[in-house]
Amino acid sequence: MRERKKVWQGKRPVAVTIVAWGIVLLFLVRLYQVYLPLLQADLLEDGIHGPLTRGMRLTPTGAAVLISAAYLIQVLVGIVVLIGFLRLQRWAWVVLMAWTAVSLSITLINYFYSNPNYIVMASDVIIAFALSQSDVQRIFRIRTDADEPAR
Repeated sequence: MRERKKVWQGKRPVAVTIVAWGIVLLFLVRLYQVYLPLLQADLLEDGIHGPLTRGMRLTPTGAAVLISAAYLIQVLVGIVVLIGFLRLQRWAWVVLMAWTAVSLSITLINYFYSNPNYIVMASDVIIAFALSQSDVQRIFRIRTDADEPAR
């Protein structure tokens, strides 16, 4: 079997480790959010009984299941992105930066509608700042100018 050529020969910058821990923190928050709507609707204790939709509208049970499913998809995508990020894949940096921008936008909108999630907001800011570092961008081949001074 052919050995993969290493993209980064030196030690990983601290920013990469910070981003990885930020992803793990967001993974744990989202995993909690998978179970929260199910707990609030007593679906874990009683099970799903009754319809999920009534006509073209979701019932409260259907809404709880849909919200939990959406967070579960985010958890699964987060695991894939974390693995790609730790393997220093360029697509993982791009996906993570886009994901962070969307997530930060949503949390800021929720903040102004008095439903803030400070953990996600703080994690998004830290991840965005760490991903913007020039040495991190060079590792992921986003920035290719090696002689540009770090800012």
